[in-house]
Amino acid sequence: MSKNKTKNFTRGLPKGFTLLELLVVIGIIGLLASIIVVNLTGARKKARDIKRVADIRTIQTALESYYGKNGYYPTALSAMVGATAELPKRPTDPIAEGACADAAADNTDDCYYYEYNTPTDALGPQLYHVGASLEEKDSSLLKQDTDCLSNAATDNKCPVSAIYTSGGFSGADASSCDTTDNTRYCYDIAQ
Repeated sequence: MSKNKTKNFTRGLPKGFTLLELLVVIGIIGLLASIIVVNLTGARKKARDIKRVADIRTIQTALESYYGKNGYYPTALSAMVGATAELPKRPTDPIAEGACADAAADNTDDCYYYEYNTPTDALGPQLYHVGASLEEKDSSLLKQDTDCLSNAATDNKCPVSAIYTSGGFSGADASSCDTTDNTRYCYDIAQ
């Protein structure tokens, strides 16, 4: 007889979840989704910063190749771009919207920063300073750069203690390379 009571009791209950149970599950899913989105945003910034540093290394290799052929560095990165040149295509920032085809494009966050120094009586530029503005403030990549201030007359981190011939930029980590954006951080290499 007790079997029949149990059988009848379960037959009368509605099948499915209560509203409270559904709300708890939806809340947990929403919380997990927001954590994943936040983590992906940080991962995207890191990936873009890694690409920027790789682009600067590519530019550095192209500059050294150009120097090997000519005995001096170019006065603009665009001089190294072309089908038979050191760079088939000019590297651009991963979030750049425009093209970086000419010398006027140098020294922007979209097209990276390039400055050169021509010592007195030299055939052409003998030193360079390249940089990119990163997004991650605490990036370990910022510990591997030069921090040259090629726009300052005295700086012991640059190869020379003089303002670079082309004007220079700030390679300090505290802000973007043009020092106008405090949400970006300058990664630079000087030679």
